[in-house]
Amino acid sequence: MSAPPRVLTVAGSDSGGGAGIQADLKTMLALGVHGMSVLTAVTAQNSLGVQGAWELPVEAVRAQYRSVVDDIGVQAVKTGMLASAELVETVADLLAGTDAPTVVDPVGVSKHGDPLLAASALDSVRTKLLPVATVATPNLDEVAQLTGLRVASEPDMRRAAAAVLEFGPRWVVIKGGHLAAAGSEEAVDLLTDGAEEHWLRASRHDNRHTHGTGCTLASAIASYLARGHTVPEAVAAAKTYVTGALASGFALGAGIGPVDHGWAWRGEGAG
Repeated sequence: MSAPPRVLTVAGSDSGGGAGIQADLKTMLALGVHGMSVLTAVTAQNSLGVQGAWELPVEAVRAQYRSVVDDIGVQAVKTGMLASAELVETVADLLAGTDAPTVVDPVGVSKHGDPLLAASALDSVRTKLLPVATVATPNLDEVAQLTGLRVASEPDMRRAAAAVLEFGPRWVVIKGGHLAAAGSEEAVDLLTDGAEEHWLRASRHDNRHTHGTGCTLASAIASYLARGHTVPEAVAAAKTYVTGALASGFALGAGIGPVDHGWAWRGEGAG
């Protein structure tokens, strides 16, 4: 039996299992790829928020990455929480030397608003990490952090995408899930490379248990890229997967519960 496609996540750990490395690996398993991990930070985290975070030494991150890539190899890489400028620059250098598509989720804050990236690292994300991204997947808060633009409408999403593309990623997905205040019954994302646009729409689900949404989407995109899909195909399929996971999100603890990464196993599958 041949090995499945291999996908590497470079991200932080969520001790509550809803986001981070844990969400990434669950997503990869659900979508039929072999997930591998480079741990960048450890968080004490639950449904109520992040109680503590500790980044790993650069040497440990580099050693994990080389150990996996040099022996096992990868068909796609996804990045998440990188915490500091030093880690961002180290990971960017490693990615630049890896012949595989990369999905960059420029994690800045947790679902609960807890900071997961040092303010001093933002410039490194702009100048080092985004230029090596095949796809960048910022949410609206991360767009504001990176570009200074506040997105309140779909036309704003187009302007935000253009601003992010100026930093160098080949494609960008502007995630519009936080546009709920506009009263739309749809959750809309914009995928563009500056030449073509894909507006991805799905029904908005009335479910507060959404922890891990961003990690799950980025990991799903990486998984579909590893399986040989084009970027537009991968993002569309990932949108379908994460929409199902959101619809099935469940209560866990006293706060915001996680999306359900295994929903597809109990339904019609995720493609």
